[in-house]
Amino acid sequence: MLKTLRNAWSIPDLRRKILYTLLIIVIYRIGGAIAVPFIRQEALQAWADANTESGNIFSYLNVLSGGTFSQATILALSVGPYINAQIIIQLLTYALPPLERLAKEGMEGRKKLNKINRYVALGISVFQAWAYYLTLKKAGALVYCAETGYDTFSKSKMFSEIVIIACFTAGASLIIWLGDRINEKGLGNGMSMLIFAGIVARGPQAVVGLVKMMLTGEAKYVIMVPIIILFFIAMIAFVVFMNNAERRIHIQYSKRVVGNKVYGGQSSYIPIKICMSGVLPIIFAMSFMSLPATLEMFIADPGPKATGIKWFYHHLLNWFSTDHWVYAILYFLLIIGFNYFYVSMQYNPVEIANNLRQSNGAIQGIRPGKPTADYFKRVISKITIVGAFFLGVMAVIPIFFARFTQTGLAIGGTSMLIVVSVALETVRTLESQMMMRHHKGFLE
Repeated sequence: MLKTLRNAWSIPDLRRKILYTLLIIVIYRIGGAIAVPFIRQEALQAWADANTESGNIFSYLNVLSGGTFSQATILALSVGPYINAQIIIQLLTYALPPLERLAKEGMEGRKKLNKINRYVALGISVFQAWAYYLTLKKAGALVYCAETGYDTFSKSKMFSEIVIIACFTAGASLIIWLGDRINEKGLGNGMSMLIFAGIVARGPQAVVGLVKMMLTGEAKYVIMVPIIILFFIAMIAFVVFMNNAERRIHIQYSKRVVGNKVYGGQSSYIPIKICMSGVLPIIFAMSFMSLPATLEMFIADPGPKATGIKWFYHHLLNWFSTDHWVYAILYFLLIIGFNYFYVSMQYNPVEIANNLRQSNGAIQGIRPGKPTADYFKRVISKITIVGAFFLGVMAVIPIFFARFTQTGLAIGGTSMLIVVSVALETVRTLESQMMMRHHKGFLE
């Protein structure tokens, strides 16, 4: 990886792309440090400490934003609205014929879908900004005047509400614009790079916390911190191995005689990656499993003497806490289910078989047409279950590690998976672009 970066830096065009991407990331981190006005930081910190580490929807948004959500900065919504809009449009593409036609129109159709995606993301960002404002208001994190009941800066309660919602919405729109700039002039996928930057920015803080815990904490942390570091390295190696793993299906192309020349006859292969869906099943499952913990925030604690329906609901919601075994099992099963759902939407065995038949290709020992489609279906099904188990293991490892060690330490499997995947994809992009620049033409 370091050799690839060094070789890419020596090429002026790639060096400009790397510097441009770093500039966008710096702007993104600066925006993540600018606080929204009319918010009391002390009350916000108290609310964040109580609600962003408990496995509810707020902790999910805080991980996705790289910590800016708990600080209520202008980029607090981060890439959440854009990802939600992309998921909605992608699902509607298979349900609405007009969107399906746009998806099949090539580059022009994708441009129209991207424009629709931005409008949907804008609407979602307005709604999430308003919901976040109501959450901050309920938590007592807004600045008010003791005499009039209005905020001290604007003398108007509605004005402060408009300003806060506008700041959050503008921040979400700015992130979409920054991601598009990386796609056009930078390196890699824009949104993935911004998520990567947000997660990596929290790395030094986590390392400092581990060191302080080992030096000033209990004696058990002296042993557990080195163990968690070694386990962390082993997980990185496992993620790299699974990201590079693929099943290669060998294809034989038939010969064609055109005039006095013979075309075709060569053999190739179709690579099918083990992790075809990436981290999207984890994001879907995480958002789904965070709903019960969020609902618990609006239900008062019935106390130890409660009976009846209140006692039942209280203990039922406790099953969905992040350190409970019921939560881990349901989380694991949901990841497997969402992985199958996403792969079934992205890969159509019948279409793959038809494209292979049109290009005069065939799998040895398999007849073209329906037998080839059934073969691809069986292979994709087997590979999907392996990839789903891998994602599920990476997601539930932090839960079981924190439960069995009783140390409060956890390894962020989802965050690690995102960071390693984006890093590997960036290196592959650099290698492909360097190969294109050093490829000899047929006139040389």
